[in-house]
Amino acid sequence: MKQKKILFLGESYRADAITWMNGLKKFGNFEIITWELKKPSNTFINRVLRILEYTTAIFKIKKIIKQQKPDMVIAERTTSYGFLAALCGVKPVAIAQQGRTDLWPDNSILLPLKKVIQNYAFKKATLIHAWGPVMTISMKEANVDMQKVLILSKGIDLEAFFYNPTSVNANKINAIVTRSLLPEYRHEIILKAFAILNQQRIDFVLTIVGDGPETNNLKNLAKKLNIDNKVIFKGRILNTALPQLLQDADFYISMPTTEGVSASLFEAMATYCYPIVTNLPGNSSWIDHRKNGQLITLDDPQMLADELIWAFMNEDYRKNALVENRKFVEKNADYRNNMKIIANLYHDLINQRKYN
Repeated sequence: MKQKKILFLGESYRADAITWMNGLKKFGNFEIITWELKKPSNTFINRVLRILEYTTAIFKIKKIIKQQKPDMVIAERTTSYGFLAALCGVKPVAIAQQGRTDLWPDNSILLPLKKVIQNYAFKKATLIHAWGPVMTISMKEANVDMQKVLILSKGIDLEAFFYNPTSVNANKINAIVTRSLLPEYRHEIILKAFAILNQQRIDFVLTIVGDGPETNNLKNLAKKLNIDNKVIFKGRILNTALPQLLQDADFYISMPTTEGVSASLFEAMATYCYPIVTNLPGNSSWIDHRKNGQLITLDDPQMLADELIWAFMNEDYRKNALVENRKFVEKNADYRNNMKIIANLYHDLINQRKYN
């Protein structure tokens, strides 16, 4: 049987995209062709240039389609690449809403245009991915045909993200943060919370994985708070090194201002690392406060410190929660099971198009 081709529109270097594409290759035997915008969006000038590049992108995509003749097009983000996928003329088209709404930031002057673009993409898509239930809220508000929506996470590799039930540390708080060092992930709130613990003479070690534009600011803040001797900035690491770091820690902390479906949270739950996260719909879909983790009010370092102490002092509760979390990800976030479902559905959609 001839191998089927998929054209992927999106940032192919992102971990989320790599997980998606690799799963389709492994479990669907698809050949993946990629296209993405070349201009970065790190400065105002670059953002303007990126918008200009976007206006001519459809012509480049159609040229690739003519040359490669893909059987299907998939795209991430309903307000950008998803719109281009809807315009390209290939069926079937699957688009993924990456965030809670994809209409971000809330104060963008382009928001009305983004809504129009998103509605068009929703209407023209053959399949719409909601990686978690939180994403369906905005879809329903936009009157999306929910029969086209697949609510299923891509999942994580449970063989890589292993666990060891005996790893709970009773002597000190051993915590890890694995989100990029960007302003929206609020690492400064985490540092301030641990400064409160330090003032109360509670022993800890905090490991921060990843890099980003906030790196120097955060290192300086750790020094200012007199906790730099207990905070380890690991920088960017290989993905293969992450499971062991999570395994070695007892607490996973993530304090973003917005959240869709976090693979990082699933990875922590799989590796017996107790999650303490921002109280956002994207997190409360998976975490019940003081049942299998804890939910923290946005930008509240005192609450984070208090809840860390509570979890640390309630060791038996924490052990039970960790066992339940592993069971949860095995049932709901197994990469092998979920990506097989997605790959098989893509094959069905392609075959339906050919035989209709």
